[in-house]
Amino acid sequence: MEEAEVGRPEYTGPPLVVAVTGAASGMGERLVRRLAEAQGVRRVLAIDERRGEARGVQWRVLDVRDPAVAERLAGVDVVVHLALDLGMESDPKARSAYNVRGTQTVITAAAAAGVHRVVLCTSAMVYGALADNEVPMAEDAPLRATEEATLVGDLLEIERLARRAPHVHPGLSVTVLRPAVLVGPGVDTVLTRHFEAPRLLVVAGSRPCWQFCHVDDLTTALEYAALGFVEGEVTVGCDGWLEQEEVEQITGIRRMELPASLALGTAARLHRLGLTPAPAGDLAYTMYPWVVSGSRLHEAGWRPRHSNEDVLAELLAQVSGNHAVAGRRLSGKDAATSLGAAGATVALVGTAALVRRARKRRRV
Repeated sequence: MEEAEVGRPEYTGPPLVVAVTGAASGMGERLVRRLAEAQGVRRVLAIDERRGEARGVQWRVLDVRDPAVAERLAGVDVVVHLALDLGMESDPKARSAYNVRGTQTVITAAAAAGVHRVVLCTSAMVYGALADNEVPMAEDAPLRATEEATLVGDLLEIERLARRAPHVHPGLSVTVLRPAVLVGPGVDTVLTRHFEAPRLLVVAGSRPCWQFCHVDDLTTALEYAALGFVEGEVTVGCDGWLEQEEVEQITGIRRMELPASLALGTAARLHRLGLTPAPAGDLAYTMYPWVVSGSRLHEAGWRPRHSNEDVLAELLAQVSGNHAVAGRRLSGKDAATSLGAAGATVALVGTAALVRRARKRRRV
């Protein structure tokens, strides 16, 4: 079907007014630009703390945590909430307060304004990465993630708000999109930095499966959700997945295999010392599968336009020239010190050097 091939759903319902938070940059900016040209969208309300550059939309400048957002949502049919702080360098407490409070305020404001649908975006990470996960997992698989990984605690709390909202606010429908490893311009996460290392860390006895989601595909999926083609919990990703051996073949980066106790212990120690942004819990997402089916989107006629192979190739081009160890991006001097060794000792040399440096600073 032609419409599905170009990623545009064939909407025949009444014209909608759609509000998008976080509209000045990132995923929010991509979505408002797309919705401004979408069939069936009468008006796009762009909400952010600053005015963005997207044209053909109406701007409202305010903090999503401000209860006054309810007044700005008058006459809106659908709210897509993308105003989240996902920065790796953000203070964790401030980030969580912004993400959770902002989501709670937007849901409450939407209900007060008579909005009938709210669309949220979390991550497939909420399912957890476990050795016994089915490959792929259905949308209704239980959420078994713990709060030990970066940002996952925030995302799980947003999921809880989404589940409670229809009970607290009858008549309000909430759709949650859960993308796989997100890749694209401006995306910088612990999982994308995994491919900035000189060797791909593989924990002995683990079973990595890699599935990606291009930001362009997530944008079209959000459009489907905004227009009501999918509801409830919705997963988004490239079709299929890549085994670790395929990833190594595509990237040309050799593996470095470590015992689980050493890998997890080193990651925990570095994070405890404040040397890396990645807690040990993040390693699980490089060890065990958390591949999703995307069945609800597929049933609605949506298809990803990018393959895992294509997205991985784009990721490699995106991170070219960067160097990271355990999620910590290194400066030129650090890279020369930490990555100068060869073979399977590379990451250990890097992390050991960081630990020694931290201890010296503490003694001083």
